[in-house]
Amino acid sequence: MANKKNLKKDVDFLVSEVVSDCYTFMLIHGNKNQDKALAIIETMLEKRNELVTRINNPENKHDAKAVKAHYKAIQEDLMVAVDDCFTKLSEITK
Repeated sequence: MANKKNLKKDVDFLVSEVVSDCYTFMLIHGNKNQDKALAIIETMLEKRNELVTRINNPENKHDAKAVKAHYKAIQEDLMVAVDDCFTKLSEITK
């Protein structure tokens, strides 16, 4: 992990990619599955807020290994959430 600033930028970038793809889906398909796309957007925005809160508040600030593990867990949770939302979006496009 480079630093908290870059991790926050990664979170914002990946969340914005998911949201952008959902809006593109809604623009192309109109009202078809619009509620599902909005649910994906809502899920990602809630996850973004959760991850930023976790980034700003590491659990054990004095233990370097614990802090490193904390940020690694955040990165993994981000990737899982983004992958899950892209999978859901892919399913509703069928």
